Amino acid sequence: MSFVTYILIGAALMLAALSLKSRYLSFWAQKTAHYAHGPIFDIRERFNGPIVCEGVIYGPTGRVTSRFVADFEASWNGNIGTMREVFHYDSGQMQRREWTLTLGNDGRIKAEAPDLVGAGSGQQQGSAVLLNYRIKLTEEAGGHALDVTDWMYLMANGSIMNRSQFRKFGIKVAELVATMRPKNQAYAGE
Repeated sequence: MSFVTYILIGAALMLAALSLKSRYLSFWAQKTAHYAHGPIFDIRERFNGPIVCEGVIYGPTGRVTSRFVADFEASWNGNIGTMREVFHYDSGQMQRREWTLTLGNDGRIKAEAPDLVGAGSGQQQGSAVLLNYRIKLTEEAGGHALDVTDWMYLMANGSIMNRSQFRKFGIKVAELVATMRPKNQAYAGE
């Protein structure tokens, strides 16, 4: 075999290994069934009333690019919920968003918001909620449409840990890590 053939075989094996890693050993490899046991995360219960959210956004290099504190107000009419969000960023900017969440009897979630491209979909099962959607960033943020994988995990104290990855052409360009808790819930240790 020639040197070029060895390089091509090596490149093919590397691509196969990366593909297997992303499918079975990464953030994307999670399934809601992995979280079927433990406390039950019912979005009608946990996303209801006033909620406080604190978080950070990491850029493509892994550095924090933004910090935020947000106030949410959520309410439900049967299986249809509305969540209004007001974000205050460390840059001084403020952002308002509003979600409409429709919960199916099987735990499937349909997510709609003015800045989504189409509707998002997801699933609640056990102690986790998964949402997948395509979001259109504001013009100030570049106006790009990004694919989002949004995982939320119910903690033992009732708080929610949120980890989201934002991708463009399959490449991770940002990640968000945040906590959410009822506004009247004290921090652990208080």
